[in-house]
Amino acid sequence: MPRFYIEADLTIDTDLELTETVFHHWVRVLRAQVGETAVLFNGQGGEYDVTLTEVTKKSARVSVQQFHADDRTPPFSTVLGQVMSKGDRMDYVIQKATELGVTQIQLLTSERCEMRLKYDRDQKKIDHWQGVAIAACEQCGMNRIPQVLAPLPLNEWLNTTLPGTRLVLALNQQQDNRPALEDAGTDIVLLTGPEGGLNEMEIQSANLAGFKNWCIGNRVLRTETAPVAALAILNYEINNTIS
Repeated sequence: MPRFYIEADLTIDTDLELTETVFHHWVRVLRAQVGETAVLFNGQGGEYDVTLTEVTKKSARVSVQQFHADDRTPPFSTVLGQVMSKGDRMDYVIQKATELGVTQIQLLTSERCEMRLKYDRDQKKIDHWQGVAIAACEQCGMNRIPQVLAPLPLNEWLNTTLPGTRLVLALNQQQDNRPALEDAGTDIVLLTGPEGGLNEMEIQSANLAGFKNWCIGNRVLRTETAPVAALAILNYEINNTIS
C-alpha cells in the first residue's frame, strides 16, 4: 500500500479529510479511487490503515481504521551535524541519513563550506530538505520524521549542549580508528565536514567540545558518502551491542 505523511491528528474509527499534499499525490497523481487503501502517519509514532471513502474535484476523505505501533526507528538516537554542500549532494545526505534512522540533522557552515544561504532563501531551502526527509520516511517505513535544523556556524554549534557520545569524522588523525561503541549509550552525535574536510583548528575545536576523532578508512570519502557510511556502521555496531 502507498504510504503518506499527513499533518493531522489520526484516530481509529474516524473520518478525515486529506491534506492538499496527500490529496494531490494519492488522488491526482496516483489516481486513487474510492475503496482503495493506504497507510498514513503523522510523525508521532506508528501508522494507520485508511480507506478512501469520498473523492471530489478538490478534496477527498478517508476512514481511519487500524493502528500499527511499529516505528522502525533504531534503538538509539543520532544527531548528525552536517556541513552543507551544493546541489543534489545535500538531498542525498538527508535522504540516506533518514533511511538509516537519524533523529536530527543540524545544518552547519565551516571555513571550507561552499554554500552560504541568504536569509531570504533560508526557509525555502530548509523546507525543501525537510520535504526530502519526509519523502524518505514515506518510502522506507520510518514513522518519525527527523528534524532538519537551520544552519549554524560550526563553532557556535560546538558551544551548545550536545548529548551522549560525540564523534567527528577525521581522516588520518592520531586517535583510534574504531572508537569503542559498546559503551556509547543511546545518544550519538556525529559531525561530518564539507568537501575538503574540516580544517585542523575545527577538528581541535571539536575535540575540546568532547568529540573523538573517527577515521572509517584510508580512502577520502565524498561529503555525501562519509555520513552515510558512518551511520551504517553505527547502526550495525550499536544494534549488535544492544542485542
